[in-house]
Amino acid sequence: MQAVPSEFLDIDRKARANKPFFDLDLRPAEERTCDFEDVVIEFDAERAMVEAARCIHCPDPAPCMVACPTHNDIPSAMWLIEQGRFAEAANLYHQTSSLPEICGRVCPHESLCQGSCVLNKHHTPVLCGELEVFAVDYKRRHEGHLLPVGTPTGKKVAIIGAGPAGLGCADQLVQRGHEVTIFESKPAPGGLLVYGIPNFKLSKSVWQEKWEEFERAGVKFVPNTYIGKDKSIDDLFEEGFDAVFIGVGSEIDAKMEDTPGTDLPGVFEATDFLIRSNVKHAQLPPNKQKPLEMGKRVVVIGGGDTASDCLRTALRLGAEEVTCLYRRTEKEMPGGKKDRKMAREEGAKYRFLTQPVKFIAGEDGHLAAVECLEMKLGEPDAKGRRKPVPVEGSNFSIACDTAILALGYWPDPILGKTTPGLEVKDWGLIAVKDKKTGVTSREGVFSGGDCVTGPDLVVTAMVGGRKAAWAIDEYLRSKK
Repeated sequence: MQAVPSEFLDIDRKARANKPFFDLDLRPAEERTCDFEDVVIEFDAERAMVEAARCIHCPDPAPCMVACPTHNDIPSAMWLIEQGRFAEAANLYHQTSSLPEICGRVCPHESLCQGSCVLNKHHTPVLCGELEVFAVDYKRRHEGHLLPVGTPTGKKVAIIGAGPAGLGCADQLVQRGHEVTIFESKPAPGGLLVYGIPNFKLSKSVWQEKWEEFERAGVKFVPNTYIGKDKSIDDLFEEGFDAVFIGVGSEIDAKMEDTPGTDLPGVFEATDFLIRSNVKHAQLPPNKQKPLEMGKRVVVIGGGDTASDCLRTALRLGAEEVTCLYRRTEKEMPGGKKDRKMAREEGAKYRFLTQPVKFIAGEDGHLAAVECLEMKLGEPDAKGRRKPVPVEGSNFSIACDTAILALGYWPDPILGKTTPGLEVKDWGLIAVKDKKTGVTSREGVFSGGDCVTGPDLVVTAMVGGRKAAWAIDEYLRSKK
């Protein structure tokens, strides 16, 4: 429901657009690299109201709403925050998002809502991401938030994966009265939110408070259970579940195939590095409990958000020299500009048009250097990005004792291999008949998130889970 009163349509948009802009307050780089605490200094009430008052309230549909994958009613939330009605603004976010306190922190707002703000043309955009965080945090601290629970239907749904897609699905299913059990291969719920995103971007305490909302709503959690190995989807149906949702993400680290030396001590996959450096020992899977040993000279290979997370984590762990190696130019980097800016402020360096081709051991057998080739950009590839081409005879070496491979992610093919009748594609992605419903080739099985689309954003995975939940609800109510 639109919260902005009709008379507000006569506002002086020009005056609002010309209000002074104050950027996010960040802790000083030299301070924040000494710990894993939040980097952004949160708004107080006055700061939030002043920033929200910069919104010019575009006619419907506002570009920020269209660009937001959840289609949050951002203009109405801005109006409520401006008036000091913070809890009401939070309620608006909760209506359309299952994880507003998470998305407000980790979404690449500069390419979504803020990037679509019309103030970008001649001014600076409204900081709607930080305002979302402020409103939702305010309500949680002052009133708490309860996940609404619908009238019990007697139907049981198994969700595989406790990450953003599974949580979005669970949120919508319990509101419709269905009993939900989440199966997770790791010891703790959260998926990427716990095991992939560093604490300085998303505090574990924020996530823990969010998970408690799911527990209070009756969502059951079964840890350390790898569906496809410990039990199958067929087993879940035999145990009495009426439907299954697959939301396992795409979490298998991409490899540097045919590159010598990737098995050397000192060479890490990004997931292994981030998990062991950011997660409490009690929440670590058994194969991740060995203490992390990192050197002083670190290279990170890759150009996405995960690469930025690894760069900034290495600096916090005491690395003296941290360099990102990327085979294209910065223009082609897929990761967010905001994270790269903060990484540079914290001391990370970037070396572009550089392709590692060999990892070299020292006398002790440990990584000592990485051999690279200079690259140049050729013709565009199938995705329209200019293809990097090696410069013949340009080999050179970079001394390092730690290398982190942040090359992207592949899907886990195990569910396709262990589930009769479940169609998969592209190295194990779950094939769905319609992304709006998540219906798969197997009756009663639905899917959404990165295991369908490939690696994407937290918010798009969560939206995929929500949409599948609506289809699951319809399926269960029509099932005889």
